[in-house]
Amino acid sequence: MTYRPVTDPADPLVADYVGLSDADARRRLEEGILVAEGALVIEQLVRSPFPVRSFLVTERGLRAVEPLLAGVDAPVYVATQAVMEAVTGFNFHRGALAAADRLPPNDPFALAASASRLLLVEGVNDHENLGALFRNGAAFGIDAVLLDPTVADPLYRRSIRVSSGHALRIPFARLAGWPVAAVEGLRALGFEVLALTPSPSADDLRDVAPTPGRRWALLVGAEGDGLSPAALAAADRRVRITMESGVDSLNVATAAAIALHHLAR
Repeated sequence: MTYRPVTDPADPLVADYVGLSDADARRRLEEGILVAEGALVIEQLVRSPFPVRSFLVTERGLRAVEPLLAGVDAPVYVATQAVMEAVTGFNFHRGALAAADRLPPNDPFALAASASRLLLVEGVNDHENLGALFRNGAAFGIDAVLLDPTVADPLYRRSIRVSSGHALRIPFARLAGWPVAAVEGLRALGFEVLALTPSPSADDLRDVAPTPGRRWALLVGAEGDGLSPAALAAADRRVRITMESGVDSLNVATAAAIALHHLAR
């Protein structure tokens, strides 16, 4: 492990961490890399398959993450709090950042072939909701997350943070031919696709009997618009969470957590 002090925010060694608060600039930079924040997420990163490029820490942050760095062949740049904030562009107090290379995209049907529980996501472009979906997926034993082409980037910094690092651990892929060809491909692998919707015409989730050995995929959509009519039509079954009158829907991550808990029993 190589430690190097950084005193100049313009040092090219820390270019991976510049302007973290500039969303447009980061999207361009993060086509090839990802950034993890804080000890909890960095712990997930070093246990993941993503190759770590470097760490940027304050002295306090180094004390928190140093036990995690054993065996990681990447430089550690140590900066003051003022330099850290000048590099990142905001008041960053978690004390530790890590940058890693992204991996080539996964093949969705290769992931599905070895899975029994999938989370399918359509149209979710809020990074916090997406991160929460990955965290919930980890909590209830999801094998992989499959995304339609419009879903936000699961490896965007905020998504990774909200997922508590599980976006780095649960494999994911984007589906082409959404939704008809994609769902037909999953059905051919033996999956039952369950579309989660607040529609009163859908089956009550409590009537879906968890069956050992059954392969299922829970399909969820963005808040507001919900699942597209085409996705609802392509699914094998539409299911709803029964709620009190006057409440039209739940946050997508909350609804997914309830449904996953039921299905994973």
